[in-house]
Amino acid sequence: MRPDSPGPTTPCSRRAMLCHLALLLLLLLACHALSSSAACDPSDRDALRSFLSGVSPLPSADPLNWAADPDCCGWEGVLCDPTTGRVLSLLLPGRLLNGTVSPSLGNLTSLTHLNLSRNRLSGALPADFFAALGVLRVLDLSFNGLSGDIPYLPRDNAVQALDLSSNAFRGAIPPSIFQFGWNLISFNASDNRLAGTIPSPICDPAMANSSRLVRSLDFSGNNLSGEIPSGLGSCSDLAVFRAGFNSLTGEVPGDLYAATSLVELSLHLNRLNGPIGDGIGNLSNLRFLLLYSNNFSGSIPASIGKLAKLEYLLLYINNLTGSLPSSLNNCVSLKKLILRVNHLGGDISAFDFSRLQKLTTLDLGDNNFTGKLPSSLYSCKSLTAIRFATNRLEGQIPPEILSLQSLTFLSISNNSLSNITGAISILMNLKNLSAVILSMNFGGGGEAMPQDDNIIHSDGFPSLQILALGGCQLTGEVPIWLNRLKGLEVLDLSQNFIKGTIPGWFAGLPNLFYLDLSSNLLSGGFPVELTRSLALTSANPIALLNQTYLELPVFVMPNNATNQQYNQLSNLPPAIYLFNNSLTGPIPVEIGQLTSLHVLDLHHNHFSGSIPNEICLLTNLEKLDLSSNELTGAIPASLKGLHFLSSFSVADNDLQGPVPTGGQFDTFPNSSFMGNPGLCGEVVQNKTCNSQPKLPSMPRKHPNKKLIVGLIVGTCFIAGLMITFGLWVLSKRRISPRRDTDNTDLDNISINSTLGIARELDKDTSLVIVFQDNMNDFKDLTISEILAATDNFNQANIIGCGAFGLVYRAILPNGEKLAVKKLSGDMGLMEKEFKAEVEVLSNARHENLVALQGYCIHEGSRLLIYTYMENGSLDYWLHEKSDGPAQLDWPSRLKIAQGASCGLAYMHLICEPHIVHRDIKSSNILLDEKFEAHVADFGLSRLILPYHTHVTTELVGTLGYIPPEYAHSWIATLRGDVYSFGVVMLELLTGKRPVDVSKPKESRELVKWVHEMGKQGRQEQIFDSLLRGKGFEDQMLQVLDVAMLCVNDNPVKRPTIKEVVDWLKNVGINSLTPNGK
Repeated sequence: MRPDSPGPTTPCSRRAMLCHLALLLLLLLACHALSSSAACDPSDRDALRSFLSGVSPLPSADPLNWAADPDCCGWEGVLCDPTTGRVLSLLLPGRLLNGTVSPSLGNLTSLTHLNLSRNRLSGALPADFFAALGVLRVLDLSFNGLSGDIPYLPRDNAVQALDLSSNAFRGAIPPSIFQFGWNLISFNASDNRLAGTIPSPICDPAMANSSRLVRSLDFSGNNLSGEIPSGLGSCSDLAVFRAGFNSLTGEVPGDLYAATSLVELSLHLNRLNGPIGDGIGNLSNLRFLLLYSNNFSGSIPASIGKLAKLEYLLLYINNLTGSLPSSLNNCVSLKKLILRVNHLGGDISAFDFSRLQKLTTLDLGDNNFTGKLPSSLYSCKSLTAIRFATNRLEGQIPPEILSLQSLTFLSISNNSLSNITGAISILMNLKNLSAVILSMNFGGGGEAMPQDDNIIHSDGFPSLQILALGGCQLTGEVPIWLNRLKGLEVLDLSQNFIKGTIPGWFAGLPNLFYLDLSSNLLSGGFPVELTRSLALTSANPIALLNQTYLELPVFVMPNNATNQQYNQLSNLPPAIYLFNNSLTGPIPVEIGQLTSLHVLDLHHNHFSGSIPNEICLLTNLEKLDLSSNELTGAIPASLKGLHFLSSFSVADNDLQGPVPTGGQFDTFPNSSFMGNPGLCGEVVQNKTCNSQPKLPSMPRKHPNKKLIVGLIVGTCFIAGLMITFGLWVLSKRRISPRRDTDNTDLDNISINSTLGIARELDKDTSLVIVFQDNMNDFKDLTISEILAATDNFNQANIIGCGAFGLVYRAILPNGEKLAVKKLSGDMGLMEKEFKAEVEVLSNARHENLVALQGYCIHEGSRLLIYTYMENGSLDYWLHEKSDGPAQLDWPSRLKIAQGASCGLAYMHLICEPHIVHRDIKSSNILLDEKFEAHVADFGLSRLILPYHTHVTTELVGTLGYIPPEYAHSWIATLRGDVYSFGVVMLELLTGKRPVDVSKPKESRELVKWVHEMGKQGRQEQIFDSLLRGKGFEDQMLQVLDVAMLCVNDNPVKRPTIKEVVDWLKNVGINSLTPNGK
């Protein structure tokens, strides 16, 4: 069954195959042990060697040791007849074999069992495959990348079980499989690309050789069309029939209801129509009925009550009408009843649920049911999930619901419930409740948001992760009792009449990653405390989710101000929605700390001031809406570095200056910028930018002459003090030996706090510590020279924006260039600790690392000085520079991969202490003038003390590069770095971004796309089109194998960085093995 199918896989078909195979193996092993064995047949040995020559294992797989022993009957995976020496079975599942299915296998004329499943085989099967293997009984080629047509099955065959699932077979299913499948028990062709119709007839009683013994048929997950053929009712042993996820049309043939052995009938995700026939009641053995996502109409037949063994009844997303048949309560084995999105109706309180004691999931959402919540439901104590959303229910949530102590999920949104205070005070006592969705209720009487701090006692809602009360027209303020819900992850209070300010204690909810307070009456500013929210400043907040409550899709109020679209929780991004309020003041620069944020929507407020540059630190941002505010200044050019940004608007503000170009900004429409007359550029009405943005004008006042005289006298006096002090400092600097500079306490250099001298003095006296082993000509830098070299950290000099801060180009008077990183984040480390950490990082010296040259602490900012890399980042050349990919030929890309791996290996293995990078990505691999790779941003997490957590457990990462195990652990690892580097190698091979929101869903995530392409045997199509046909295909395939090992979901199965370095060095020289041999 496909992963999207809610029912469990029925074991009938595979059990028969496995039992048959197990008995055969035991018999052969017994024979082998009890009798003298004949040597293998020479022709069979030659056939096996020919097969071996066409396949090769992945570098991480042990090679097949077939060459050492001349007797093929002793080879791994080979079983022979002990008397004749003929090969009976070839069993090599999961050996990670690359290559094709050799025609030489056809010479194994005694072969009865062949299992090559879960490998990486590609290409087509030989046309005479079944004809050559005339005694073959069991064939399993599932989970490979085989393509082409399924071979013809000849009249004389012995096939009993045929599994071709999860490949890329095309064309029609050969009718001969069923015409001549007189021994056929199980046929599985699911998850391929097969077209045409389901062959007919199957189990034709008029044909002596037809497949009348078949027990399992699986056609699901293909491109099959037409109607379900008649005649299946003649398959007297048929237990499983799956044809879901195709394009089948028409009605279910009536004779299908005569297949009384059916245990599972799965026809979901097709275009079937008509009624569900009364004959469904004849299928007395049926346990799983999956007919969802079709066009079935009419009522649910009363005969369904005859299915006493039925466990799953999934009829959702159809056009069914009428009420629930009362006979349905005879289905006493029912566990899942999902009927949402139909046109069912009637008084639901009249239905008797009390006999459905095994029921765990009830979903009647999006129908027309009326009445109150059914009291009979509260006797179904196995219930874990209930949805009545979008019906016409009324009344209150009664205390009797507390009998459902296993309940984890409750959604009754968009009904006409009343008494929210009673609902909250009752539901808080359900100890396992994870999700409460009550949006769009309680609007009839203008109810108030419960404000009593005591409404939630200390043990209330202990498991709550989702609370949705949007669209309830509630009045009052944000209730303080919410701060007791420490497990809360999703909070929706949108579309109410909530007033007051946004409380800063939201930051104290450590798991809150989705906050929607939009369309209320809130005032005040954006609370700075919110920028310290743990879940929004961590690398992977979705990892905190307890997936158990996602048994049903969760919908919350729409965030796009329409009433038709709802968001499903399993796809909810980390987000802050504050639009349509009356919020004022500036957007705080600390917002750059919310590095995991995917959506920031502040439109239709009264925010003022400039757009913070620090927004460019939100590298995972997909949507940014700042429209309809009172913002001024320019659009920061650094925002073009937000590679995942797909929705952007600053319309209707008072912005000025050029609209940034490049990156995602080239995709945004004019409407994103309209209503800002001061903006200029190609995308707006004002095409040319001839002047600098105007600064906001200040009100003019007449000067006070006495004040001017006083200021002049005072300024002269202060200037005298400054000059005297400055000369004294310079004399001390000249006298003090250089070796003592590192021991200077920077806190004691400035006496601003003592003399009240202007802070500008710091710009001249803050020391820049330059490490002594550097080979550059800037031994005696001062902060004033840094400020001059960066034009006072002018936005125009920003050359990078990463998780730890902005990077500026600094050009010294002698023409030498430096890169100056201005760290962002909580400067929680004391200065001596900071200095000690920087000293440690300065010792990390390798030709493939970006060298740290010095540092400075200035006006509370911490600056790191690095060697300037002339050619920028690998990300720039692969994804930003228009002709960049064309200039990076394969030898250049291989050299970059080799160099970067060496730098990472130095960090992991040689540097003391060893360093886990935590954020390996293409933008952190910089290129010098010779395109040598240098790893950047290593060890910086040691310099930033995160809020509410220890620095060694705080993860840093970027969407697309984060290894899957970080979803379950907060600890960064060396193997996590290897995963991220594997993604970088895939970027080099494909030229694609790790995540591209502009691509179709199936190709949006690079790692998944490459896995799927490999599974389909289309490895060559993975490579960047600019690299194909240049003679480097073998090398690229080798690097692809290494990359896929690195991105293995299981960190234990990933190679070490040393192995990666060795393999990459040998690309094009030797074959790859874990031992480098």
